[in-house]
Amino acid sequence: MSQDLKQDLAKLPKSFQAFWDRVAQIIPSNRLFCDPLHTLAYGIDASFYRMIPKIVLKARTPDEITQVLKASQEYKIPVTFRTAGTSLSGQAVTDSVLVVLQGAWRGHSILENGEKIALEPGIIGAEANRFLTEYARKIGPDPASIDHAMIGGIAANNASGMCCGTADNSYQTVAEMKIIFGDGTLLDTGNPTSCVNFLKNHAALVQEIKDIRDEIVTDSELTAMIRHKYKIKNTTGYGVNAFVDFEDPINIIKHLMIGSEGTLGFISEITYHTVIEHAYKASALILYPDMEQACLAVQHLDRETVSAAELMDRISLKTMEEKPGMPEYLRTLSPTATALLVEVRGVDPESLSQKIKQVEELLKDIPTILPLSFTSVKAEYENLWNIRKGIFPAVGAIRVLGTGVVIEDVAFPKEHLAEATIALRELLDKYSYPDAIIYGHALDGNLHFIFTQDFSRPENLQRYERLTLDVTELVVTRFGGSLKAEHGTGRNMAPFVEMEWGKKAYVLMKRLKATFDPENLLNPGVIINDNPHIYLENLKNMPQAHQLIDTCTNCGFCQAICTSKNLTLTPRQRIVVQREIRELRRTKEDNERLSRLAKDFEYPGNQTCAVDGLCATTCPLGLNTGDYVKFLRSESVTPTTRWIAESIANHMTGVTGFLRFGLGAVNGVHAVLGTPMMERLTLGARKISRDAIPLWNPWMPKSGKVPALKQLPQKIITATPAKDSAPLKVVYFPSCITRSMGAAKNDLDQRAVSDALLSVLAKAGYEVIIPPTMNGLCCGMPWESKGFFETADKKSAELEKVLFAASEGGKYPILCDTSPCLYRMKRVMHSLKLYEPVEFIHDFLLDRLTFNQLSETVAVHVTCSSIKMNLKNKFYNVAHACAETVIMPKDIQCCGFAGDRGFTVPELNSSALATLKESLPKDCHAGYSNSRTCEIGLSLHSGISYQSIAYLVDKCTKPRA
Repeated sequence: MSQDLKQDLAKLPKSFQAFWDRVAQIIPSNRLFCDPLHTLAYGIDASFYRMIPKIVLKARTPDEITQVLKASQEYKIPVTFRTAGTSLSGQAVTDSVLVVLQGAWRGHSILENGEKIALEPGIIGAEANRFLTEYARKIGPDPASIDHAMIGGIAANNASGMCCGTADNSYQTVAEMKIIFGDGTLLDTGNPTSCVNFLKNHAALVQEIKDIRDEIVTDSELTAMIRHKYKIKNTTGYGVNAFVDFEDPINIIKHLMIGSEGTLGFISEITYHTVIEHAYKASALILYPDMEQACLAVQHLDRETVSAAELMDRISLKTMEEKPGMPEYLRTLSPTATALLVEVRGVDPESLSQKIKQVEELLKDIPTILPLSFTSVKAEYENLWNIRKGIFPAVGAIRVLGTGVVIEDVAFPKEHLAEATIALRELLDKYSYPDAIIYGHALDGNLHFIFTQDFSRPENLQRYERLTLDVTELVVTRFGGSLKAEHGTGRNMAPFVEMEWGKKAYVLMKRLKATFDPENLLNPGVIINDNPHIYLENLKNMPQAHQLIDTCTNCGFCQAICTSKNLTLTPRQRIVVQREIRELRRTKEDNERLSRLAKDFEYPGNQTCAVDGLCATTCPLGLNTGDYVKFLRSESVTPTTRWIAESIANHMTGVTGFLRFGLGAVNGVHAVLGTPMMERLTLGARKISRDAIPLWNPWMPKSGKVPALKQLPQKIITATPAKDSAPLKVVYFPSCITRSMGAAKNDLDQRAVSDALLSVLAKAGYEVIIPPTMNGLCCGMPWESKGFFETADKKSAELEKVLFAASEGGKYPILCDTSPCLYRMKRVMHSLKLYEPVEFIHDFLLDRLTFNQLSETVAVHVTCSSIKMNLKNKFYNVAHACAETVIMPKDIQCCGFAGDRGFTVPELNSSALATLKESLPKDCHAGYSNSRTCEIGLSLHSGISYQSIAYLVDKCTKPRA
């Protein structure tokens, strides 16, 4: 045990120390934390609340959950469960023990030909739908965060969305469930033996469920109110409709768990009835002169006719009107204009056309600003939905720095929607939120309103309190609506559950909580809370740290794609910690905490960040946390390290030559000693050096070579250019990586990458120009990734000058054989036409070569740089031209090799590719990519040879006749 850990444990209350000692027997140390950095990083979710847990643990199995809950009971320690942490009402934060599921709980089973699907809680909603694609089915819930939210949270919050309404949410579509209760008991509702045992061994609990059921169903007034309130979306309090809808105690318990927010038990698996995923869709953005007319249109629509009807007020539309691709007419709308985005679906074109006609007929008498027009063109209707999906991120991007984004979630009976929406706008104006936006799922009467707030100022807290009190009065008393429609009660609306439901129903809810959790240890303070001001406490401040990350809203949408998410930290967590560090430096309040956070951040925050930038592709605001980590690395540059970096840059010819010599020597030793002995010796050397010596692996490349045209094999048949046609020319720049690194001992093709590319170009009839002084050239990427920005730019400028001359002023295209290098070149060289192998082959060679498609299965890895250059489809097309079956594993994003990180921090590469081998079918014996270092890690963790896509194309092509 380290000295830091001893000190951290000593600061915990005695009961938490005892809890730690117990769970440390079952949870390994790399999944159990009480240090300042990890408790801070995991303490933040997407809500506007902040609570710092005393202990964070990552549970991986049902048995671990059982043991943790038993320890919780023994030592009276509250626990809170979290999956993705995208919830918005404060239901996934705690100051006690946080149990994190992300990174595990990935099991799933397709049942009854896709009619059902069993899912563990760590599956992302969109992944579940991907599993069901071949069956033309999907899960019912469709929250806007479905690409990021996990099944555990979707079920525990009864999250719905734009299309599912109240008919297809988790409550309505749950089939079976596995539940672990506070005492560690497992109930499998789909297993008759489990049900019988539960009824027998928990007779008191079951009897209380029956008593509450009987009390409700014999009270006609209460029963009528429950039925009425669930005609619209409602996630306020517990789902007491279970007592009205079902008689069997097991069925009641199963449905009570939906929307219970981890306060009654833990859902270890849920089986859903799936719903049809229609293949044909069409959408229309219908513009009305004002809110009243738009809401009148909603009254004419129902779910039999349309699948979605999204309301957007003028301020909502204004946040999007300047975005790329938005319709020009958005800028011309009047201040009162309101949009209704309608989607219809059909099983075939005829049924879709019929739905469109129905909508046009239903809405024909309501005046619009522009004629109603549907589009069934995928690119066009997706652009319309980008308006709706972009609203929340747009608010986050334009807010005053230092403020947080507050999103509230209410529902009104549809017949009151117009009046209620106008009244809501009046309240927002009354409390000086003129830029607040209103939008939502109008078909369900479900509105979201968003505003920004600086909670560090007392007057703003008071203003928010007055607004909240007036909103609750408006929703409950005036219109009989729901204070929470789909975001869950959390801490945010816990003080108002009784106001909405009345004392009688609220007392029953408290009895229900006490029945399942008599010690109040399961997510206490959520849903049931006697503190009337809890919604005003533990509010999150958003201090500024750096312009690259200041607009982050903590939504967590960056997490699923992050390379290090299962190893150390995610982008959201890196930002959370850095904000704290910067704020502590500014305030000088706690130098001891500052020093500890800064020290502890180095490995999880810096060393294990691949800086690949893929987080920007899923961040609604396009934030690239990798760029920020590069900035942090630049802050650590010293005169000595700068001199070393510049010396390497100035002597690239010698450096690459030395690297080729070293790789050749190591390969020679490998040939003599064999793989097992080589692995033992190099692993020992790495341990002795405390990881200073890079880790060798069996796929370490041999020495590379510097290409020259005279090296082109004589046996290659070249294409003959057509008479009178302009000669085809291309400048080929082999990266310093491929000049240094050749094939590995077990690679299928032992040639250099340059040999394969030159062969392909020759067959296509290209004259290849190789730049002079090539040995000393580099794109600058190795220096950029380590924070030596000036040196990187110097190397880039040097290279650009040579390439500009070689291409005769940019006349000819330039081909670089390494995708990450080319990505940097594209970002900093604007006078040249730049290509990496996939794009060049796709755009210029597919029609110039004859492809012989092999009856083989090949794997393809699309590098992070290729993803950012939108080359995924081109990658597939090129590979499929060569092989009948192309596998692109869905779970693999960035490989984590990250230049030299695969050698120096090999665990990052291992974590990123942990599922690669199991993702490949047994008949797949070769993989292809477009980055030599990435291919090393891919080969190591798949067990098959990964090489440049150029090898596959060369293997499958001949000159076109």
